Amino acid sequence: MRAVIQRVSSASVTIDSVVKSAIGTGFMVLLGIETEDTQEDAEWLCGKIAQLRVFADEAGLMNRDLRDAGGDVLVVSQFTLHASYKKGNRPSFIRAARPEQAIPLYEYFIATLNERIGKPVLTGSFGADMKVALVNDGPVTIIMDTKNKE
Repeated sequence: MRAVIQRVSSASVTIDSVVKSAIGTGFMVLLGIETEDTQEDAEWLCGKIAQLRVFADEAGLMNRDLRDAGGDVLVVSQFTLHASYKKGNRPSFIRAARPEQAIPLYEYFIATLNERIGKPVLTGSFGADMKVALVNDGPVTIIMDTKNKE
């Protein structure tokens, strides 16, 4: 499971010219699920995201987590995070999980993150053509991969 976590001052997802979800301060999370991912991957990643201390404290240091900052989370599924570009110029998405596997794991991830941060997580629509807008604050962007825990 791979996530691109961006600290934002605002973010939104629009589908068919209608804003489905929008947040102010918080995290925009682009989430890619691959065929080998499990619920344990989702739990580890949710724990890291919920406790990620990248919000400024009174001294201006990145010492506060999402809950301390009163932030929200917007999660958007993005299978292209598992693109293989080793050969040629057209990426392959063979490692990305098929919808029948990915959707239940995506929903589990959302439910687990809801519990960890103590508030509803907003989302896009799995598999939809979405327009994502955000203002990256900092910029702060962190990439996490459950197969490469750095």
